[in-house]
Amino acid sequence: MDLLSIIGVVLGFGAIVGGIMLHGNGPGALWGPAAFVIVFVGTTAAILVQTPMATFKHGLKILRWVFKPPAQDPAALIARIVEWSNAARKQGLLALESSAEAEADPFVRKGLQMLVDGAEPDMIRNTLDVEMGNREHFDLAGAKVFEGMGIYAPTLGIIGAVMGLMEVMANLADPSKLGSGIAAAFVATIYGIATANLFMLPIASKLKSVIADQSRVRELIVEGLVSISQGDNPRNIEAKLQGYLH
Repeated sequence: MDLLSIIGVVLGFGAIVGGIMLHGNGPGALWGPAAFVIVFVGTTAAILVQTPMATFKHGLKILRWVFKPPAQDPAALIARIVEWSNAARKQGLLALESSAEAEADPFVRKGLQMLVDGAEPDMIRNTLDVEMGNREHFDLAGAKVFEGMGIYAPTLGIIGAVMGLMEVMANLADPSKLGSGIAAAFVATIYGIATANLFMLPIASKLKSVIADQSRVRELIVEGLVSISQGDNPRNIEAKLQGYLH
């Protein structure tokens, strides 16, 4: 679990609720049905118009990475690559067939199978680079779902505030309604700006960071498999791949 993300979400809610209470109001002051509909439903509508369905579903799927990123252990992966290199050096590339069949990661399994099949180093690199690039592109598109919501939410908040002020202006003849009406109007602004800057944009940035980490690990895998294909010394392969740990 990513403890910092959990703490950040709790502090984000706490900052808004605590701030309104320190101003002498109760948490109920933050509730506005009209503002909720305008900001949250409107933001969802905007992102649905912008995003293909497959990308939207993928964005929701990878949202969990904010709190539980995919487990990655580059050091252990380097040790496995060195082990494969030793096996290939002593017994030939066909010795890796059992490792390919037992491999759970489809990306690694594909690379190992190409090694077993005797693919040239350039073919292995080009094939895996294409797959890695497409995966990164799709994951980034999913992260941009939340980035888009972070862009639209403040604008919808302003629209909600303007609509609330229009209602206030329509009731100028009744001064008793002005204060509460203006307060309700600005709830939409709070919803929009707080949602964007405390949650949506940080979520998008965290997902991009996780995706970048995954891509670096895949680059390590590609470099290791290509080095095995070239017949490099296992110790040299390990020394080269150690650079990915820093």
